[in-house]
Amino acid sequence: MAAGLGARVTVFDTNRERLAEMRDIGPNVTGLYPYPAAVHDMVAQADLLVGAVLLVGAKAPHVVSSAMVSDMETGSVLVDISVDQGGCIATTRPTNYKDPTYIEEGVIHFCVTNMPGAVPRTASQALSASVTPYVLKLAAKDWRKDEALKAGINVDKGKLVHPALQSLVKAA
Repeated sequence: MAAGLGARVTVFDTNRERLAEMRDIGPNVTGLYPYPAAVHDMVAQADLLVGAVLLVGAKAPHVVSSAMVSDMETGSVLVDISVDQGGCIATTRPTNYKDPTYIEEGVIHFCVTNMPGAVPRTASQALSASVTPYVLKLAAKDWRKDEALKAGINVDKGKLVHPALQSLVKAA
């Protein structure tokens, strides 16, 4: 949305294909590998920082340190969508819609847990739109030939097959 409104957007990702997709959005979108120096430089320039890291079955790593946040301009804003997994920004702490923001290092933080819960209809529509192609692939008889689908399966024929779930069961 920010890119569509003309903002200069920088996206960090470790996935090459995802970076290419981001660059294809438009000339004002830059996709970069998250080398610490590059992240630091971009964070320091950001008026708005959106953190969104998800590691299935694990706590989100801090990709933005407190020192990086302190280098942001006073009055800048950060949103940590990863707050439900511990946050990917070191200064993140969970908030709620009753008291959604706090200021740390001069930067306004918005770290509300379960952000999609504020817009349930829209969130459900977006989830349905993104999940439907995969459900259709899973309905095909040859779905096991798709490595991406195989990697996302938690239970197959009554057995836990996802490594994160298997390790949770072993730990319990």
